[in-house]
Amino acid sequence: MMADLNAIEGIPFSRPKFGRVLKQLLADSSLGLVPLFLVKREIVGYAVVTYNFDLEWGGRDAFITEFYIKPEHRGLGYGALAMALLEKLARRNKVKALHLGVRRENVAAARLYEKAGFTDWTRRVMMKVL
Repeated sequence: MMADLNAIEGIPFSRPKFGRVLKQLLADSSLGLVPLFLVKREIVGYAVVTYNFDLEWGGRDAFITEFYIKPEHRGLGYGALAMALLEKLARRNKVKALHLGVRRENVAAARLYEKAGFTDWTRRVMMKVL
């Protein structure tokens, strides 16, 4: 699923590199979490949530860095259920704000996130690869 998501997003995917970093994340719960979404024991998707700490939000905040529902399971309400689960997990882990990014052309995903209560931030998010 990670390879599929990264192909859609246009992100170069290296299974060994992603595997190493994923193992690090899974081994240290202080970094975040990687829930799998199951329906009748079948994995229909997953997410990657990583933690940060910010005074503005009053402590721990988190970024949903990956969110994926398999194509054959989209449009069935599983995305909304998964977003609700992520919020519940975030609250349980004392997260004060939950962030995510979505490509402007991904209207269906943006609609899902808006229905889950996400809004555009008043600041432009920038980054620098180190």
